[in-house]
Formats: sequence, structure tokens, C-alpha cells
Amino acid sequence: MQDERSQLQNRARAMTVLRARLLKAAEDEQNAAMSAERRSQVGGGGRGEKIRTYNFKENRLTDHRIGFTIYRLQDVLAGDLDETVDALTADERAKQLAGQEQR
Repeated sequence: MQDERSQLQNRARAMTVLRARLLKAAEDEQNAAMSAERRSQVGGGGRGEKIRTYNFKENRLTDHRIGFTIYRLQDVLAGDLDETVDALTADERAKQLAGQEQR
């Protein structure tokens, strides 16, 4: 930086500019990290990210995460979630057991 005649003034001005650039770089890095975290949590909303499908014509509920299908949609909507919850619980237990076996 050589805006002024004095070396001390140039140095002080250069340090101010350097501080501003470092602060901006740190803020950009933090914003990028937050954006990446948000993107990983939200997803893109594509068809491949579906959790469940409720098909009223076929009276069917499908949970795509575990491949579970039940043909009693009206009962599920009325609150009879026992089969669905049991299937999700069984899948979670299987994943936990698989994780323990790998250790």
C-alpha cells in the first residue's frame, strides 16, 4: 500500500485493509458452512427423497425408507399406527445390530 507519503500511515492503512479482508474471508467461510449444513438437512425435495407415499386410490401406505407397504390406509389415517411403528422399530433395531457387528 503506497497511498500516503509516510511509511507508518501506509502500514496502518494496509493493516486496516488486511483486517477487513480477513474478516470478510472468515464470514464467507462461516456462511458457506452454514449453507452446506442447511442443504444437507433440507435436501432438494426430489422424488427420490420421499419418505412415505399415501395412495388413496389403492388404499395403500408405503414407507420408502424401509420398503414397508400396508393396504389399510384408512385405518392408518384413523390412528392405527401399530404396524407402521413396529416395522420402523424393527428396521432401526436391525440397523443397530448391524452397526454393532461391524465393530
